[in-house]
Amino acid sequence: MNNSLVINNIDEFYFGSCPKPVKLKNGLTIGAGSVYPEINFTLPPMEITLATMPEVRSQYEQIIDDICKRARSLQSPGFIVEFELLPDLTLTPEWGAEITKIIKDKLLALESEMGIKTGLRVTPNDIREFAKPPLMQTGEFVEKMFKSIELCTRNGGDLVAIESTGGKEIHDEAILQGDLLMSIFALSILGARDMTYLWRNIVEICNSNDCIPSGDSACGFANTAMVLADTRYIPKVWAAIIRVMATPRSLVAYTQGAVGPSKDCAYEGVFLKAMTGIPVALEGADAACAHLSPIGNITKAVADLWSNESVQNIKLLGAMAPTVSFEQIEYTARLMNIASAEGSQSAITLRDWFAKSDSSLDPQAYVLDPHIALELADIMVKQPTSYLQTRAAAQHTIDILKKGHELQILSLEKVEIRWLDRFAKIAESLPEDEEEFIKTMLPIIPKDKINLTQYGIIKG
Repeated sequence: MNNSLVINNIDEFYFGSCPKPVKLKNGLTIGAGSVYPEINFTLPPMEITLATMPEVRSQYEQIIDDICKRARSLQSPGFIVEFELLPDLTLTPEWGAEITKIIKDKLLALESEMGIKTGLRVTPNDIREFAKPPLMQTGEFVEKMFKSIELCTRNGGDLVAIESTGGKEIHDEAILQGDLLMSIFALSILGARDMTYLWRNIVEICNSNDCIPSGDSACGFANTAMVLADTRYIPKVWAAIIRVMATPRSLVAYTQGAVGPSKDCAYEGVFLKAMTGIPVALEGADAACAHLSPIGNITKAVADLWSNESVQNIKLLGAMAPTVSFEQIEYTARLMNIASAEGSQSAITLRDWFAKSDSSLDPQAYVLDPHIALELADIMVKQPTSYLQTRAAAQHTIDILKKGHELQILSLEKVEIRWLDRFAKIAESLPEDEEEFIKTMLPIIPKDKINLTQYGIIKG
């Protein structure tokens, strides 16, 4: 990975366009000038067992049939479907592969009939958490997870993603405790090591099956913090710091051979796009079906795929919820593409409107402003290791939030300022030497929650 940004000009940092577009086998190209919707859906509350699998199949068939029908009506030029496998569909890899084929066959029929180009992203569940403490590199759950990826790529998946959880064993508590040091350890030491192992294997599987390794998501880290901040359990500035610090661990997927598009719930994609030049999927206002957030429009500023997050297959007045969500994100993408068709200056104007509508109101939005994101991405990419990138992310995010408040372009409550001052003192004390940091942290790591041998931190 280069130690300089691939996108370093703010006038080249906007939605639908990137230096390294991803082209699917049918010609649909992501990041080459157009934004495409990426529809994500899940089952209504129900058990998944051998006995209920006929109903599971029927549910997915109905969902994708309705989406394809709506795509015809809206004259959609193309779209991506993300099939996020529920845990049970990953634990029994054949079930997930069967649903993958059902969805892919429907998409192929739509393309054959209407010429609407589509792609299918498959996202197996990181079921390694089922072992307590989690076994990250050995055992039946690791084997089943990789088998699920293998079978899904053989059964029609065009892209593979995952929301990996290495380091989450101790990060949830770090979020709640406002423990900056433990968060950095979980993300940059544990998370980065796990990502190296995981994505080396995912890329190998994808390359063997003519499938595209797309990317990971720090959803279990940064989005957990975002939801907790929204409900006032933790400070908003803390969630914003975690958002930026989560970037280096997600970056590892690209050093191991992933090529994008990044996953929708990976809001760190804003930084990754500048650092790597890959296309990114993002979500915001249209993801309210899955979670509320202070980040509604600003992520549209640089999105190449626009997603709804995962919506349950339940009946709304207009239609089934996945169909409603598809219509919403299709219209969003349509507006962005009209702006691009008017020329880069129109796209930049719309980008800036998206950003300005959110950025001053919440620190989590502020750090994703394209101008701020370029600055933070540049600071991170110059560092040679995940630890130093994360250390720099913490230190400079705190500085940028403070400066934004002092310039009166970011609104922060007094309690948030006090938290920033607290985090600043801790961040300033971080050693440059990674081994020194690990040595300092090992005595306070909760050994009952984590198997450090699985990360190569200590020998088994």
